[in-house]
Amino acid sequence: MPMYSTKSVGLGFAVFSAITFGGSGPFAKALIGAGFSPQQAAWLRILGAAAVLVPLVLALRGRAGLRSARASWKSLALYGLTGIAGCQTLFFIAASRLPVGVALMLEFSGPVLVVAWLKFGQKVAVPRSAAIGVSIALVGLATVAEIWSGLRIDLIGLLAGLGAAACQATYFILIDKLTGAADPLVMTAAGSVVGAFVLTLIAAPWGTPWHVLVDSIAIGERHAPGWVMAAWLILVSTVVAYLAGAAAVQRLSAPIAGAVAYVEVVAACVFALILLGETLRTNQIIGGAIVLAGAFVAQSSVGKVASPEIPDAPPTDVLDRAAI
Repeated sequence: MPMYSTKSVGLGFAVFSAITFGGSGPFAKALIGAGFSPQQAAWLRILGAAAVLVPLVLALRGRAGLRSARASWKSLALYGLTGIAGCQTLFFIAASRLPVGVALMLEFSGPVLVVAWLKFGQKVAVPRSAAIGVSIALVGLATVAEIWSGLRIDLIGLLAGLGAAACQATYFILIDKLTGAADPLVMTAAGSVVGAFVLTLIAAPWGTPWHVLVDSIAIGERHAPGWVMAAWLILVSTVVAYLAGAAAVQRLSAPIAGAVAYVEVVAACVFALILLGETLRTNQIIGGAIVLAGAFVAQSSVGKVASPEIPDAPPTDVLDRAAI
């Protein structure tokens, strides 16, 4: 396939993945408002995805898919723990306590954490532009939180959003590491199985209010059966979104994939406005724009890190993708 065609397909996958991921917040928030805990909503989402994806792997990949999963089981286990279970659960906790758009802005501050990890964890010299990007993002976070008025933002929601950012960064590092070792279908299925198992231990699923799925529940000023919300979360915002995202990362350069990923923030704000009637205050819009600008600068700079003398440091293209 010509290079331009490969990149065009990757761009399409990336935009589609960002939009479908962006639609998860309002539907999850509706389920949580009807009685699910954030952990239970994440468990239902991931368990449902595993129930769909595992039969697909067995049917389409057969024993080759199982061998691929066994060969990379350590990375896939970490992928499921952080990139799927951790990221989705922490985002749901943040979205249940904050406007969906703000929760996602916090999640997309991941590049700030990547730069901090390089600087203080790996002892790698980072470019000045990366430090500038971090500083810009921190100013944006302070603006969103309105620290001049005594930290008006919910502290638990803030910490959960930043935790989701760390998990998101790990997610992209692992996708890059697994490229060529496991295809997107196997990666997503295995990660979903691990994520569902982990959340079964912590989400108390035996107390899940199953009646919510057959009740008509509110989503903004509208009402719909709970199973419709769950079906969207499982099929569209998880199965389709993760597969499209993994396929995009494998076809695009890191800077392009990083830029397109920010479409998710815009999509989430639009979904939240239409479905929930959520509007952001002026300071949240300004602060969110500053956060994303700083994160984008940091992400673009991380790829310039030269670390050949530090053998344990990941390749620079991996670091770029980690900051998506």
